[in-house]
Amino acid sequence: MKKFWIKKGLMFVTLFIVITLVVGLVVMGLWNAILPAVLGIKAITFIQALGILLLSKILFGGFKGGRNSNHNWRMKMQQWKMSQEKMSNMTPEEKEKFKAEWKSRCGHRWKMREQDTATRVPE
Repeated sequence: MKKFWIKKGLMFVTLFIVITLVVGLVVMGLWNAILPAVLGIKAITFIQALGILLLSKILFGGFKGGRNSNHNWRMKMQQWKMSQEKMSNMTPEEKEKFKAEWKSRCGHRWKMREQDTATRVPE
């Protein structure tokens, strides 16, 4: 049983290294093929390409995927459906109370929308 987990761990580490090398080479190749000709900037090294990948991960939260992303999408859809059901089951008085509560929480957004609709000229 230990051999199985050791093999699985080594396989994971090897796969991670190979994917990192390939993606780094792709970033470096694209950068060096396109940007120096278009913008007149210097070519980058492999280490700099890995740095750009890491920076993009930090700034944009990229490389998402796997099992959890599908699970999160399903959870959001369930929450959306539940909120739609709650709104459809509310009486008009409850809906007005709900809207008033959210206007007090996010009043600046509602005011901007009211001003936009008030200043529009009907066609």
